[in-house]
Amino acid sequence: MPRLNVLQRPLRVIPTLLSVYYAYMLEYRAELMFWVLSGSFPLILMGLWQEAARSGQFELRPDEVVRYFLAVFVVRQLTVVWVIWDVEREVFEGSLSPLLLQPLDPGWRHFLSHLAERLARLPFIVALIGLFLWLYPAARQQPAHFLWGVLAIGLAFCLRFLMQYTYAMVAFWVERATAIEQFSFLLYTFFSGMVAPLTLFPDAVRAAVFWTPFPYLIYVPASLIVGLPVNIGHSIAITILWCVLFWGLNRWLWRRGLKRYSGMGA
Repeated sequence: MPRLNVLQRPLRVIPTLLSVYYAYMLEYRAELMFWVLSGSFPLILMGLWQEAARSGQFELRPDEVVRYFLAVFVVRQLTVVWVIWDVEREVFEGSLSPLLLQPLDPGWRHFLSHLAERLARLPFIVALIGLFLWLYPAARQQPAHFLWGVLAIGLAFCLRFLMQYTYAMVAFWVERATAIEQFSFLLYTFFSGMVAPLTLFPDAVRAAVFWTPFPYLIYVPASLIVGLPVNIGHSIAITILWCVLFWGLNRWLWRRGLKRYSGMGA
């Protein structure tokens, strides 16, 4: 019964917290627009790789390159995470203390605030996609595996959140947990498919990279949307496995970190 109550409590408060955080995010619509525009880096890379595709340097056609990087842009917009900065601030300012007194794990608040932010930025994403498709008619195509792509994006967001939230637990031991995220972001940039499709990697490197969590954060969801070859069952299973591993590590670090926590009022 206690375990059931632990699950029931978040389910009861999710609609309320989601509506509150959504209203909060709407107060910063202008800022959200700039955050959306700041994530347009894949659209810049698209032009570079499109020229390379026209020269016949790799197997993707120019129109496939356009669709791929548009999908990368969408996936990045829907999976961006900043929880490590929030947790680090809460630990060092002591603002975590009152949250610990409430009958809800603070992680749920962070997760729902991220989810509400996705809903708030969605109109800007749709507007930019519409403008992009108007400028690049070659990118107009029915998504190849739309439902699988949506599922993969949802799992990618959960995995990205769990990864960064787990890194954030190190804030109980060190002053700057964000340094870990900065190092991880380097690997994320090159091995997630954000800079280039992983089909361009050597076979041995690509095979090794696919056992890491990074390809499932961008490349797999984007490939499912545009129709690039992906082993759907294997990819979903590996993504879930990484989610479980990071969740277990997160809970282990959380319990031990609380024993060291000495913030204001703790």
